[in-house]
Amino acid sequence: MKILVCISKAPDTTAKIAFTDNNTKFDANGVQFIINPYDEWYALVRALELKEADGGSVTTISVGGADLDPIIRKALAIGADDAVRVDAEPNDAFFVAKQIAEYAKDKDFDMVLCGKETIDHNGSQLGGMIAALLDLPYIPLASKLDMAGGTATIERDITGGVEILEVSGAFVLSAAKGMSEQRIPNMRGIMAARSKPLEVIPAVEAEQLTSVSAFELPDVKTECRYVDAENPAELIDLLHNEAKAI
Repeated sequence: MKILVCISKAPDTTAKIAFTDNNTKFDANGVQFIINPYDEWYALVRALELKEADGGSVTTISVGGADLDPIIRKALAIGADDAVRVDAEPNDAFFVAKQIAEYAKDKDFDMVLCGKETIDHNGSQLGGMIAALLDLPYIPLASKLDMAGGTATIERDITGGVEILEVSGAFVLSAAKGMSEQRIPNMRGIMAARSKPLEVIPAVEAEQLTSVSAFELPDVKTECRYVDAENPAELIDLLHNEAKAI
């Protein structure tokens, strides 16, 4: 079984967010970057579990500059066999999808996995675009993935229940919470990652369909007001007269 996992970086959730160039660019100065959790905890770890159960290989692919290499090495330390980095700035979801699809199109991967979204942009666009470019079935927001022979059984949480799907042949899937659990790389994995292949390839020409007009920080949270548990009348009055509709 050959599995391709899409890996991206995201700011650590404790990072202080700021913008530059008239609020058109993210200020990365002093920001600690991590593997996007949906890519790491769910897509990558589930791919490794499938490989461990049935054999095969797990390759990661990323789009970005050399600053992405430490992120990729962590994915290798967790257990990926090899990695590919497309040497280009990932400024647009379609551009990134095009790079990944172009690499994957003749590699006979059994599945392409990615996280459901990145925790910084929350776009949820990449998986669907890759599937369309490769002309493969796409299953978004999957919470469970099992393989039996050449058939995948996939579960998705939907309003009021769970949807169960079966897919035969290659497919693209975006992984959501529940797919697997986080793995911490051990020292053996960290040492092994240093010698695992990391191939850097040039980008193919692709149209950039979107651009950033501006970023805007959310409003500063207002001060919390506490009401004594023995005084519900005060709480009711505040809710009626001062609370803002959300």
